[in-house]
Amino acid sequence: MRLHAFKQIAAVLAACAALAGPVQADAVTVFAAASLKNALEEAASRYEAGSGQDVHLSFAASSALARQIQAGAPADIFISAHPGWMDVLDADGLVSAGSRLDLLSNRLVLIAHGEGRQPEALFQGFDLVSLLGDGRLAMALADAVPAGIYAKAALQWLGQWEALAPMTAQAGNVRIALALVARGDAPYGIVYASDTVAEEGVSVIGTFPPDSHPAVIYPAAALNDRDTSVAFMAFLASADARAAFEAQGFTLLTGPE
Repeated sequence: MRLHAFKQIAAVLAACAALAGPVQADAVTVFAAASLKNALEEAASRYEAGSGQDVHLSFAASSALARQIQAGAPADIFISAHPGWMDVLDADGLVSAGSRLDLLSNRLVLIAHGEGRQPEALFQGFDLVSLLGDGRLAMALADAVPAGIYAKAALQWLGQWEALAPMTAQAGNVRIALALVARGDAPYGIVYASDTVAEEGVSVIGTFPPDSHPAVIYPAAALNDRDTSVAFMAFLASADARAAFEAQGFTLLTGPE
């Protein structure tokens, strides 16, 4: 009798499940560099619409995210703004074998508060100290955050780092540096070109030459072999993802032309 009752209960539960429709696939959790916020939110929205799968996004400096992953944070995908932090996780055995790819590239720009500012040609010896005057130069942390690492290299290329270091306002991630300039708390800053796309409070007054700093490369990798992780990694190289990234000023390095 008891077995028969269990079978009846199972049949009722199965019928209810069928009426409710298919069970939603497991969500995928993506840890990504702060500079990817606008682009990745749009890409994730497209992915959710097409797959029915939820995407949970967490944005911060790549250095902070890498340390969270090292500490056991439950991320499925990591997209860094610098290969070095992906190298750290790879060396720790936290990256799924064969999943890593160089996904995106970006450019480094000098920005000024307000619109319509006079453009500047950035060359070795350019006197950024005089341009800055008594103000501060906003940038990400030079010793840890990718945008800050690239900015420091560019300022060294200009021959201005030693003079400018005491005049910098260094932030925990590049979006905070952008906000400092947009609000007028700092007259100038160094950010990624993609950061300025949706920010009306700043002007791009110069683009640093490619040889002034290491190439700005965003590696992406899965941190496990779950089907949901593999599927989202494949999506990142798709035409839908390309459209979202390119609209925000990134260049997709892999996938359809």
